This record gives sequence, structure tokens and C-alpha cells, in this order.
Amino acid sequence: MLLPAIVYFIIFSYVTMPGAYVAFVNYNPNKGIFKSDFVGFKNFEFLIKNGDLWRITKNTLLYNIVFLILSHSLQIILAIMLSEIMNKYFKKISQSVILLPHFISYVVVGVFAYNFFNFDNGFINSILVNLGMERFPFYSNPGIWKYIIVFFYIWKTTGYGMIVYLAAITGISGEVYEAAYIDGASRFQRICYVTIPLLKQTFVLLVLFGLGGILRGSFDLFYNLIGTNSLLYRQTDIIDTYVYRSLIGSFNFASSAAVGLYQSVFGLILVLTINLIVRKIEPESALF
Repeated sequence: MLLPAIVYFIIFSYVTMPGAYVAFVNYNPNKGIFKSDFVGFKNFEFLIKNGDLWRITKNTLLYNIVFLILSHSLQIILAIMLSEIMNKYFKKISQSVILLPHFISYVVVGVFAYNFFNFDNGFINSILVNLGMERFPFYSNPGIWKYIIVFFYIWKTTGYGMIVYLAAITGISGEVYEAAYIDGASRFQRICYVTIPLLKQTFVLLVLFGLGGILRGSFDLFYNLIGTNSLLYRQTDIIDTYVYRSLIGSFNFASSAAVGLYQSVFGLILVLTINLIVRKIEPESALF
């Protein structure tokens, strides 16, 4: 049963690893990867000097940190709220409604956003005009998009992540709650002193997995919301969209590979460091 997964990772994760050498050469398609001129760390040096590496790293880190904090907080809250609902029909309907955005394509999310924020006939600007106010130029105002991106990310991903916490709550023995009830604990106290502490291990595990991809932004979300609007890059450009534009616009394979390698190495170091800290504080919650 494990064989297909092992073969998949060997082919797509390990066999392709020598391709990282592109980051250290002046890649020429005619010469190939290993015959192109070796330039060392010049591709990394170029990214650092022009300021792009710092900008896209900062944006990617900040967005993903906010995504991790808000999404897991809301997922835990919603999972606890659903677990406390006694009416099973209302519970199933609520869970389905919360989960529904997960199945909506990011392309459709981009269409929603455009119809909301379009300057000429967007929903919000149409309301502003009807109220006698001036239209707001959303697509030329970078500052507001960090809030819009976070909102759409939370809206789309919270329902799916909530299922994991809901499953963890379902796995908690009813005897624990019964013992707390006999001891006189109220419903709120049972949540605070039973449910939340027993969710800690699941929370730590999911956060560690999330930290592993903290430099890998949600490309689909950012690209479908922002597209190629260069006015918004300062606040919304992340590593994934930068690499995509480098490949599609200028065919700069070497710089793209340099950014991708930096992204992977940084994520590996971060996971190892956080896991080491968790292992020292609470060994049972560590990944390895």
C-alpha cells in the first residue's frame, strides 16, 4: 500500500533534486543544466542587491504567519462550537455551509473579488455611488489588499481545517467530560480545561506542518486576486508569484531556481529548529 506513495516521492522529489544546480549557473537551454557556465552565488547576489529577495520574503512570511494564527484560531473555535451543538441536523447543515467555500475554485474567488471591487461597476463602488459618495480605486490602492487577501484565505480554508479539530474532539473520551461534569465543571469550564488542552497536540502538529511551508505562499489565491497588476506588487508580491513571473515573463530560469532553492532550505531549517524547540519543551508533540 505504501509503494505508490514511495515511488511518487522518489520520482518527483528525489530524482529531480540535481536540478537545483540551475541556481548556480547561467542557464543556457542549448547547453543544458550541467554544461551551462557556473556562476556560484551570483544569482542569489543579484536578488539580494536589487531588493527583491527581502521584499518577497517579508511579504510571504508575514502573510503566512497571519494565515497560520487566524486560520487555526478560527478552526479551533468553530470546531468547539459545532461539537457543542446538540441538534444533529443543524450541526450537519452548519458544517456543510462552513466547508462549502473549500470546494470553490480560486478562479471563481478571483471573479467574486473582481465583481466586488471593480472600479467602474463593482458591487461596493455601485453602493458608494448610490449613496452619493465617490468610487474607491481598490485596484490601485496596495494597502487595502493585505486585508482582502487574508479575508478570502480565511473564508476559503477555515472549513476544511476545522474538520481535523472536529475529528480530534470527537476522539476525546466521553468519560473525561463526564468526570468533569461530576466534579461540577460548567460547559465553558469543560471547554477550557478539557477540550482545549487535549487539542494541543493536534494544534502543535498542524502548526509544524504549516511552518514547513511558511515560505510557500498560496499562489492560486494571490495570482487570481492580483494577477499582473504591478501597482499592487509592493504589498502583495510573494515568492511563488515572483518565480512565476520570472519564468513566464523573462524566462529567467536561474534566478527562479535560486529563489526556489532558498525557499526550500529556509523552510527545512525552520522546521528543524521549531521541532527541536518543541521536542525540548514537550517531546510528545514533536514530529521526530
